[in-house]
Amino acid sequence: MHFCGTQQLELMKRYTFTLLVLISLFSPRLFAQQKPITTSEDSLNNNISKSSTTIGGYGNAFYQRNSRTQTANLDLERFVLFTGHKFNNKISFFSELEVEDAKVTGGESGGEIAVEQAYLKFNLNANQYIVAGLFLPRIGILNENHLPNTFNGNERDYVETFIIPSTWRELGVGLYGSLNNLPINYSVGLVNGLSSEMFTHGTGIRDGRFEGRNASGNNLAVTASLQFYQGDFKAQVSGYYGGTVGANKRKADSLGLQSGTFGTPVAMGEADVQYASNGFSVKVLGALVSIPDADKINRAYASNTPKTEYGAYAEVGYDLLHLAGSTKNKQLIVFVRDEKLNMNASIPSNGVIDGTLDQNYVVAGLTYLPIRNVAIKGDVRIAHTGNQNPDLIINPNPVAQPYQPNYNLVNLGIALSF
Repeated sequence: MHFCGTQQLELMKRYTFTLLVLISLFSPRLFAQQKPITTSEDSLNNNISKSSTTIGGYGNAFYQRNSRTQTANLDLERFVLFTGHKFNNKISFFSELEVEDAKVTGGESGGEIAVEQAYLKFNLNANQYIVAGLFLPRIGILNENHLPNTFNGNERDYVETFIIPSTWRELGVGLYGSLNNLPINYSVGLVNGLSSEMFTHGTGIRDGRFEGRNASGNNLAVTASLQFYQGDFKAQVSGYYGGTVGANKRKADSLGLQSGTFGTPVAMGEADVQYASNGFSVKVLGALVSIPDADKINRAYASNTPKTEYGAYAEVGYDLLHLAGSTKNKQLIVFVRDEKLNMNASIPSNGVIDGTLDQNYVVAGLTYLPIRNVAIKGDVRIAHTGNQNPDLIINPNPVAQPYQPNYNLVNLGIALSF
């Protein structure tokens, strides 16, 4: 069954509203977040590190079996080395160097070496601080808090991988703080914008990030978040608005695009809820991306950029060891997560609908934490997508195997942080 973009957005709104209503039916004592993880970065961030220079990191590896391709692979997905330095009680430096897929070899695809963050933190007072450099804005749940032993499942949720690009970092400055006598945190940031020239069909806005590499200063973006917390409950709204054309006006005009600080913009809004206690945990998140000038981007770059994208998920878990008092920090979490995303929810007149980007995933599994910084994981991801559009098939059957909209991924892995 196919729906137009308006109907899909309406379904997303109903889906998210229903999830929020279900949460409200439970007592506040029923749900709780997983216990906080203590790392070297946490110690430095809280200004309690015992030495001036600290070293930490995180990583994960897993085995995956794909029923659609009838293949299996093992991968050291990422290893990240954290280095920080405390100059004094007011100024600190944070950095992370990431290696993906274990190695990078010239002439071969796959693998990446990248600086994931590199910024200075200036403590203004007990309630406020400023960051400057390459940092991860507070958007969604996963972007700031993406240690692999803090989320269930071997893979990051797809909503916060493609709709909200995971580990989304840019160059700029940000102000973070909390309100006196009120359970509210806030953040505002000014960073470089995206590049619509780099948008790629099937990955949303993800490929338009600069991530600190030769970013354009002609177009900028603003980000902001507001968090409310009470006991084990936390709710957040966050947003992003920025330009996507860094070319000068003459070149932009020749491409039919609007240049300037917020020219040819991308807007994103996100809301999430986390609430937990007594061994139970729940997370709900919804996000919407708007690209109003997608038709102009398509005319300039033929990238089949959509006008809107959306994603939402809900996850419930329970720690089977919660009632066993002798286990202390050990946890054995059984969980299930339902993810819905569409990376071409609505398309411009010069776009082509791609049913395979209308996706639903149900993920279920176990996360065992013998200590809070180490996780052993097993999960199954049951996938369903829309059908292929014949106009987008480059190698039709029998050159390529028929597309399968239903398949599953079996994952077994380990994760750690320190």
